[in-house]
Amino acid sequence: MASVAPNSGDVPETYGENGINTPKELDAGVLFVLKSRGSWLHCGYQLTTAIVAPALLSLPFAFGLLGWVGGVVCLTMAALVTFYSYNLLSLVLDHNAQLGKRQLRDILVYLLALQAKWEFTTLPLRGNFGSPDACIGTNAIFPLLKAHQPHLLVLCLAYCACTTAGAIYIGYSKKAPMKEYSVTGVGINCIFGIFNAISIIATTYGSEIIPEIQATIAAPVTGKMFKGLLVCYAVVISTFFSIAISGYWAFGNQSQGSILQNFMVDGKPLVPRGFLLMTNAFTLLRVIAVVLTYLQPTNVVIECKFANPKKDQFSIRNVVPRLIFRSLFVVIATLLAAMLPFFGDIMVLFGPFGCIPLDFILPMIFYNVTFKPSKKSIIFWGNTFIATISTVLSLVGAVASVRQIVLDAKTYRLFANM
Repeated sequence: MASVAPNSGDVPETYGENGINTPKELDAGVLFVLKSRGSWLHCGYQLTTAIVAPALLSLPFAFGLLGWVGGVVCLTMAALVTFYSYNLLSLVLDHNAQLGKRQLRDILVYLLALQAKWEFTTLPLRGNFGSPDACIGTNAIFPLLKAHQPHLLVLCLAYCACTTAGAIYIGYSKKAPMKEYSVTGVGINCIFGIFNAISIIATTYGSEIIPEIQATIAAPVTGKMFKGLLVCYAVVISTFFSIAISGYWAFGNQSQGSILQNFMVDGKPLVPRGFLLMTNAFTLLRVIAVVLTYLQPTNVVIECKFANPKKDQFSIRNVVPRLIFRSLFVVIATLLAAMLPFFGDIMVLFGPFGCIPLDFILPMIFYNVTFKPSKKSIIFWGNTFIATISTVLSLVGAVASVRQIVLDAKTYRLFANM
């Protein structure tokens, strides 16, 4: 049965013990941030913005820890699992929208009460990593960028194309570095390196704001999320594989945490300086777009806490606290992100503690708990298998990521010029 997501302008409802709808207190976060007006194409643009982020510049580094075969296999498997996982999560959200639980935090309270803390703590740093846009404070910015989402998609393709072209140029140039494609590390270092690489790939595919994106789709939402995911993953496959393969081919296991670091040797660019400047500019603009997308869950919380839903969205009463708290939040998150050195190590840390649980484990559990498929069915055991394997990867990856940070701590330098 097709479900209709409640419009953001409607008063959310809850269900009492007798099953009768009862009015729920107005939620400024839903009213002012999650407006259900988008089409499936807008959904695809937002998903692409959230997933095809500059974090994918770490994929050649992950390939260096896995090798050619391991890298391609893990990248392919992660694409298949996340596409499947996000579809399951979309179905769960669609089902719970009928109960007035349109956001993941509501579903979590309803099912497990686990993810709200993770979402609030892991998204800001991931979205704001290296972000310069501490001045963004009002809701007017996001609709403006939403209206230009096709241009943002072009921007996404532009910085990926520039990075790929730059890697190929360097690989064929006389200045090309020596290439070695053997897996880095020996013994226990190699094993932990493999789990670190899996964590990096999981983080790259991660999109912890699926509920917020789906909440912006105009009713009825059935099928629109799937079409949006098809648009998104068409871009994902073309960009992820092109950067991972070209970067690893050009630099081998010497690939840095961000492949753009390999474009400079001893302060001298290996590509034309203007080309490098253009690539960095595209990447910087892409970071700003990603930040605006990933700030949605945080903005919902801020609006819910400090805005008055009975006042106009752009009234002085709501604009002033919005400007203060959003700007303060972005400034703090940006400062922390700039302080943290070694982009690759931070990517490794986000995987087991945030992205793997949110994107590889919980959607499987949510689907099995919500729809209760037969325990003899393939989908039940398939979900159980994926959740179990992902849990093991998350636990070992957590140990590996902390271990790597401890090993690299002696060379850490705050506010390092990366």
